[in-house]
Amino acid sequence: MSTPETSRFVRLRLELVLEIDDEAALTKAALRRLAEDEDMPDAERTHAENAVTEDTAEALAYLVEPFDLVSEVPGVELQQASWSSEPIDYDPDSPDWDLDGDDVDEDGDDEGVGRAGGIG
Repeated sequence: MSTPETSRFVRLRLELVLEIDDEAALTKAALRRLAEDEDMPDAERTHAENAVTEDTAEALAYLVEPFDLVSEVPGVELQQASWSSEPIDYDPDSPDWDLDGDDVDEDGDDEGVGRAGGIG
């Protein structure tokens, strides 16, 4: 299916907006995940525990695992992943949050090939 000019690598960009309705449960789950990580050095664990306790976005980042998103997809192998989370002001009625619109890069080229629209 691929030609010599076609890259075998694909960058999948994903943006989610999540509503946290139980901060305590989220923090507890992140702390449990950290406690189960036997390979994490104690100093790093202490720092991570403080971060997830103080910041719900950090707790969420410790629970989201990109490998889990693609591990069951046949024919692909995760090569690299990075992700972050941050608290935001969200207004679903704002045109800035139109996830159904086509993504266009700075050159005017479509980037939204094969992606689903928003939920709701």
